[in-house]
Amino acid sequence: MPDQLVVEVKGAVAGYGEEAVLKGIDCTVRSGEVVALMGGSGSGKTTLLRLLTGQLPLREGEVTVFGERIAGAKRETIQRLRRRLGMLFQQGALFTDLTVFENVAWPLREHTRLPERIVRDLVWLKLEAVGLRGAASLYPAELSGGMARRVALARAIALDPELLLFDEPFAGLDPISLATVGLLIRRLNDALGAASVVVTHDVQESLAIVDYVYVILAGRIVAAGRPEEIRASDDPFVRQFVRGEVDGPAPFHYPAPPLTRTLLEERA
Repeated sequence: MPDQLVVEVKGAVAGYGEEAVLKGIDCTVRSGEVVALMGGSGSGKTTLLRLLTGQLPLREGEVTVFGERIAGAKRETIQRLRRRLGMLFQQGALFTDLTVFENVAWPLREHTRLPERIVRDLVWLKLEAVGLRGAASLYPAELSGGMARRVALARAIALDPELLLFDEPFAGLDPISLATVGLLIRRLNDALGAASVVVTHDVQESLAIVDYVYVILAGRIVAAGRPEEIRASDDPFVRQFVRGEVDGPAPFHYPAPPLTRTLLEERA
């Protein structure tokens, strides 16, 4: 259903151990949208994905996916919700001992009881969609980085998910592969009528394909808007991040006492 609310996050607080990584996050994702979560390393982007998939407990706030609350949900509910989403992990996470064909077939065989003939037909269709039908018999070690990412994308859409989650899909790709994966994310989302969440720090490629952007800094959303609004933002951190500037609110140095004090303490 177009424009249906798929993800809603209200005041989410979560983290690891005693540390709160997310400190009151609010965001929404609707069907048909490709939404980017942007920010520097350690800002909380991947942590938010883990909240959406039920891998991390929620300390405060509320997270709903497909209208169902994630916090406190039974294991059966989480498993049912996960079958409605597809995930592209960092670096693809393909099974190294399976061929390209078998990698894409795996979720179909694991989560459905479809006849093998139907499974095979679906795998051929997914590989055709990412342009890699000819690579079906290859193993992951025989693929380039860009090809491996496209195989992982074919596997992520094997079950025609309603929600697609991408964790740094552009990391380590050459410019041609990066543009190809970006184009596929946009086209496949539109073809499926799905909602997509793209966690990334690749600014220019993401702004070219997404509908909406949330910029995260230190576990908080500091800016949100359409790509053209993010590009035109006057916020010092957003401007620094989008332009890739060294000087700005995001410091070069990790917090530490003055160097002179450290050197004196070492000599004491």
